[in-house]
Formats: sequence, C-alpha cells, structure tokens
Amino acid sequence: MQRIYSLYGKLLSATALRRAYEQVRRAKGAAGIDRQSLRDFGAQLDNNLQTLLLELTNKTYQAQPVRRVEIPKDDGGVRLLGIPSVRDRIVQQALLNILQPIFDIDFHPSSYGYRPKRSCHDAINKATLFIRQYGRRWVVDMDLSKCFDRLSHDLIIEGVKRKVTDGSVLGLIRQFLTSGVTVGDKREPSMQGSPQGGVISPLLANIYLDTFDQEMKRRGHRIVRYADDILILCTSRKGAEHALAVATQLLEQDLQLLVNKDKTHIAHSDDGVKFLGVEIGSAYTRIQAKKVAGFKAKLKALTKRNSGLPLREVIARINPLLRGFANYFKIANSLKVLTALSKWIRRRLRAIQLKLWKKPTRLHRRLRQLGVKGRLKFINMRSWRSANCPLATIAMTNNWFDEQGFYRLERAFNN
Repeated sequence: MQRIYSLYGKLLSATALRRAYEQVRRAKGAAGIDRQSLRDFGAQLDNNLQTLLLELTNKTYQAQPVRRVEIPKDDGGVRLLGIPSVRDRIVQQALLNILQPIFDIDFHPSSYGYRPKRSCHDAINKATLFIRQYGRRWVVDMDLSKCFDRLSHDLIIEGVKRKVTDGSVLGLIRQFLTSGVTVGDKREPSMQGSPQGGVISPLLANIYLDTFDQEMKRRGHRIVRYADDILILCTSRKGAEHALAVATQLLEQDLQLLVNKDKTHIAHSDDGVKFLGVEIGSAYTRIQAKKVAGFKAKLKALTKRNSGLPLREVIARINPLLRGFANYFKIANSLKVLTALSKWIRRRLRAIQLKLWKKPTRLHRRLRQLGVKGRLKFINMRSWRSANCPLATIAMTNNWFDEQGFYRLERAFNN
C-alpha cells in the first residue's frame, strides 16, 4: 500500500479554502460555539479566508470545541451531535477534499455510507441482490451502540497513518478529535469519539470501520454496511451464528466498539430484514411501518385545520416532505402504500379548505360553478367526516389538487 508523506501543503491554498467554504455554505448548518453563522462568515469572506490561510500556514490554527446538540431518535433516545464552528467546518471540508479520494478508492465495495456516488438505495439493492439472487437469506442485523461516540482516537490516527504519514495532517485531525465539547456554558474534554456533525467525521468513521470490512471479506463473509448499519448475509442459520460471533469479536475487541445485544439479531428474509427504512423480504421490499407512522405524524403537524393558512401555502409547505419520502421509498414495492397516503393527505387538505370556506354556501357555490344540479345538502364544514363526503370530493377532485400544486406521492414512480 502506497503511503503519502506530504499533503499539508495542499491545504495552504486560497482556492482550496474558498471551494471548501462554498461546499459548507451549500450544506447549510447552524453556528458553532462562537455563534458565527454562515451569513456572518460570508459577509467578510475574503478577510476570514485569508485569516484561516495565515493560521494554517503559520501552524497557529486551533480548532474550537464543538457545540453539543441533542436530536430525538425514533426509539425515544437521543443522538448527540457536535456542531463545529463555521471556520472549523471549512478547514475540515478542505481536508476532506484532499483525503477522500486517497482512502475511498480502497474501501470495501459493500460499504455505502458517506461515500461519493453511493447511496442508501445502492446499499438496499446490494442487500437485495445477496438475498434473492445469491440465496443468502439468513441475515445478521448488527446494531452498534453510539458508534461515533466510541471511536478510539488512537485507532483513528492509526487507520489514517496506513496511507497518510504527514505529521501536520495527523496533528490537524487530532485537533478535531480532541477539541472538546460545550454543553451549555460548560466545556467537556473529548477523550474518545468523532462528533457526529463534524464534516470529516464520516470519513474517519469509514476509515475506522474499513478494518472490520476488510477482515470480514478476508474471512469470506458477505456484508453490506451503511455507516454503522451492518448486515452480514449468510446461507444458513449456523453460518449466521458463526458470522455474528466473529463480527462481535472484531468490533468489540479489536475496534473497542460496543455491539447492542438487545437490537442485534439474526433474521430470515421470509420474515423480512429491516435495513435503512425498508423491510427486505425474499420476494418483496416494503416500507417499514414505523417510517409510515412517523411520516403521517409529521404531516398531521403540518396540516392542522386551525392553522389559518391558505391551502396553496399548506401544500407548498408539505410538498418537499412528500417528494423526499416518495423518492426515497420508491425503491420498495410501495405504489399501493403511496397511493393510499396521497388519498389520506387529500382528505386532510379537503378538511382544511372546508374550514376556510366556513359556510356551506361557499361550497355550494363551487359545486354550482362545476355544473352540479339539484338540491345540495347542508354539511358541517368543521367535521372530519365531511372531508370525505361526495360534495367535498366533487368540489375538490384529485385533478383540482393537481392544479393547486399538490405533489402526488405515486408520481415518484414516473421519474
């Protein structure tokens, strides 16, 4: 394996730092502990980049502690994020631009998380291939407890040194790892882990876990990994049990990580293998029920009848969520589910419009404009039941919602 001894000089470029700034700006993100936003940094962009370049050149640059943020998880726990300052994100991005091509080329072919031109869909397709075409229907579904928070700093540096031995680059990475964390007004040291939220953390995690990937490959085990979501695909129950024992030893003893015994299990594809939001079966792939429930909960919060917002504005607010959900889960056999969800959302939107019209006479006027004859019934404009009655569905057809800009979930299959 070729080792690179001199890389730091590539950081000492105004062009490299400006490119990194543009990448950080497009990714958006919150301010770090210095409370300097991307807009604030950009207002004095030339001066700020020149200061960074001077500090890196003189080797006086010092990474700031990250700001701790807690993000709720689906299981009721929290995910700890560390938000670096804008200036630190720029330096990390510039370093990432240099290191990513060096390491990515030799990563395990079934590693998909945080890699260029690779996606969750690619990982799902690979797992599906192993299960359905290669008959590897016994699957070890591994869960790691707080993987990013448990990464050993020494093992990270050791992993980087396999290819890069530039002391200045290694020192910079060590700074990012040991800069500390602020929780409120209190600063805490960071003795292990690489903060989720750091620009370079995903690459460092991949370098770290590639040791596991390559050793599993060497032993003949087929894996699919997306960040810390790991599947090991086997042809028998006994083989899966052996693979689980091997993987646990590698992860816990060699890499000093912790396997979550409560969530790690062996599954058969006839019962469904849960991975990245879908459930892969021997002959189907469907959306996990909890993902549908979470999606509906978000939509309920955005389509409350008491918001007072015009219907077009409500639709404009929910459309990005609809597109994102549909385009992700179109990989599953989900046309029926997405069509049913579209129907349910239109009913909620009809309920909003009925309340906005307030009186049945407004609804009746709309129906007369559409050419409806005969006597029209009085309906309760605030009732959920009314949103699905014939008068409401005739007044607000599916095509009418299309005209209002509503994105039908099932249309993702036409893209």
